Amino acid sequence: MTLPAGWSARRPTLDDVPAILAVVHASDTFAVGYPDFDAEDVRSALIAPFVDPARDSWLVTDPDGTAVAWSILANPSGVGREWVDVLVDPDRGADLRAPLLARLLERVAERAAERGLPALTARAGVYAPETRWAGELAEAGFTRIKRYIRMSRSLADLPAEPAPPPGVTVRPLRADDENDLRLFHRIYDTAFRDTPDHDPLDFEQWRDLLPSYGKVWDEWFLAEVDGEPAGALQSSDQALDQDRGWVRTLSVLPAYRRRGVGAALLRRAFAVYAAKGREGAGLGVDLANPTAPVTLYRSVGLVEERWVDMYERSVPASRV
Repeated sequence: MTLPAGWSARRPTLDDVPAILAVVHASDTFAVGYPDFDAEDVRSALIAPFVDPARDSWLVTDPDGTAVAWSILANPSGVGREWVDVLVDPDRGADLRAPLLARLLERVAERAAERGLPALTARAGVYAPETRWAGELAEAGFTRIKRYIRMSRSLADLPAEPAPPPGVTVRPLRADDENDLRLFHRIYDTAFRDTPDHDPLDFEQWRDLLPSYGKVWDEWFLAEVDGEPAGALQSSDQALDQDRGWVRTLSVLPAYRRRGVGAALLRRAFAVYAAKGREGAGLGVDLANPTAPVTLYRSVGLVEERWVDMYERSVPASRV
């Protein structure tokens, strides 16, 4: 990777979190209009399972030592696809995105070899303003495969939570009860098995990989229909900096879809968020998901806010 005179690229450490965050905020503001990451998010990325910052991340600084670009790989489950993230200060680091991408792809090839695989799939996201990034990904062999949308609603005008449909009940998850956790996992795993990107994990793997921000236990719910397990909702605190509750996953078993279970779970979550004083609620939707219930989300007051396109390419394993 060729850099301007006086610039340098090195591996980041946890001491670099504030510098990295400044780059992330500049990148976020260009892409989505506001900072969408905090210091804990950066730290979590650097210490995440299956990430070694000494091999999977780069930090580029200018002659004054100011960070202008940061790249990192991510693979939360250790199986399936590799997430390629290259964030730059749009005013000073735009020219660095393509070469940092090339370095990350070299590392993906190494990771494939280390796992004894012939190739790994790399993915990257592109927001609407990032037209240059989209072109650089295409030049690097990536193809646009699908779109995610982010939906949100205000909680200021939230109506009183209506009674659920007959036979449907919603209750909080009992996080100290392993049987409840196993039930939640079974519903989640079963409900998402018919989606193209689901990486099945057994209960122990799933529990060990639950991120710290996902354990807002009083915002996790289970639904039953006539006493039988039917659905589950997991919240996270990833949007608290925007004063929003966030639905991380909504799972409804196939036999109970289109019976009001999903709406009941969402309305309960919104009511709990509002009771905590949150201003809004949101979630993300994979439009390629055959069960993506955009109509359901609109029915509970959620509206489209923005989109991100997903790009993908296969990376052959390197010869080691």
